[in-house]
Amino acid sequence: MGTAERREAPEDDVAGRGTARLLPEATGGGVPSQEWAAEAAEARSQPVYRPLWVEEPARRRRMPDPVRTAAVRAVIIIAVTLMQAMVAFLCTLAGSWLALPMVISSVVSTVVATWGVLDVWVTRQVWNQRNGVVSVPSSTARSLRRERRTARRQAKAAARERERIRRRGGTGQLSHS
Repeated sequence: MGTAERREAPEDDVAGRGTARLLPEATGGGVPSQEWAAEAAEARSQPVYRPLWVEEPARRRRMPDPVRTAAVRAVIIIAVTLMQAMVAFLCTLAGSWLALPMVISSVVSTVVATWGVLDVWVTRQVWNQRNGVVSVPSSTARSLRRERRTARRQAKAAARERERIRRRGGTGQLSHS
C-alpha cells in the first residue's frame, strides 16, 4: 500500500460514516429517490472537518493565583540553578577560572531554589487556611462551619421565642386565672 492510498483511506472512511443511511431497498421502500442521491453526492463532495483534539474536563481544580505565581517563580529559579550547576561542572572539567565563581553561585542558587519550593508550600498552606480547605468529610473547616451554623440556628430560634413571648405580653404564666 502506497502513501497516497494510506492518506485517502481515513478520509473515505470518515466521509462514509458521515453519510451512512439505510438504503430505501433495505427498509422496503423500493427505488432510492433522486433527493437522497443528491444529498449523498453533496455530502461526499464537502470536506469533512475533524477536530485536532477533543477537550476533556479537568481532573483537578485549578491552583489559586497566589500559589500558581509562587510555583512559576520556583520553577524559573530551579531552571536557572540547574543551568548554573551544569555550567559550573563544565567549567570545572575544562579547568576554567570561571569554575569557582560558578560553583559559589550554584550553591547560593540552590539555597534560593529551596526557598522557592518552601514558598510554594507555605503559600498553599496559607491560602487553604484563609479560604477554607476542600470540603471533604475529614475536613476540619467543614465541621467548624457545621458547628457555627447550628449555633446560629439555635440563637435565632431563641430570639424568635423571646420575641413571641414579649409580643403576647405574658409574664411567663401559663394561664390568666
